[in-house]
Amino acid sequence: MRPPEPHFELRLARTPEDLRAAQRLRYEVFVAELGGDGALVDHDARLERDEFDPFYDHLLLIDTRRDAAALDHVVGVYRLLRDDQAARLGRFYVEDEYDLSVLKQSGRRLLELGRSCLHRDYRGGTAMYQLWQGLAGYVLEHGIEVLFGVASFHGTDIEALRMPLSYLHHAHLAPPELRVRAQPAHFQRMDLVPAERIDRKAAMLATPALIKAYLRLGGFVGEGAYVDRAFNTTDVCLVMDTERMNAKTRALYTRGVSR
Repeated sequence: MRPPEPHFELRLARTPEDLRAAQRLRYEVFVAELGGDGALVDHDARLERDEFDPFYDHLLLIDTRRDAAALDHVVGVYRLLRDDQAARLGRFYVEDEYDLSVLKQSGRRLLELGRSCLHRDYRGGTAMYQLWQGLAGYVLEHGIEVLFGVASFHGTDIEALRMPLSYLHHAHLAPPELRVRAQPAHFQRMDLVPAERIDRKAAMLATPALIKAYLRLGGFVGEGAYVDRAFNTTDVCLVMDTERMNAKTRALYTRGVSR
């Protein structure tokens, strides 16, 4: 996993300090920027953390020009959990929000993606592409067949999000064999606008870049959204079948990656 720019390093977290640096970046994005919170968030140390962190692999994008001692060097993060790791843990993180039965019963190799974020100074450049290359290498190494995880819209006002949520439901709903569903206790309908009344341009403008990147790769959304008031977000579950990924786009993200 070698990004093209010499000042970048792409690798999994190896030490407690690596994890703290990832949690520092997550704090700056999810708490300081987006207004999220949680039971284990450390506001004094500026760390966004939870009880699941020790069980996950953490893919880090590091800018070696930045101050590692100040935990300022990690500029991109992905949190990863394979199905074999989830079996030891007893669950996936997103199962509080989504029923994953259709995936867990498929017999296919699964990977949960979460806590994906970039430092604000690195958005719009190559950083996300580099994280995707690192993810592609991980997927190939572990023989992953299906990737999934929640991605978020900022805010919890469903009326304000009805156009993009409806567009995702009507245009990108997962096929039955991949269609995870929001848990019944907090199921939020996404088909809020009839298909014929959707303004596709407005919907896409209101959709976060990460969600659009998954869609370009051939990703789908599960049925129903989850309103996460603690994190001040509205979540959708994205699912990607590596066999269905758009071949041209997949080649872009896996270029230079080999088994």
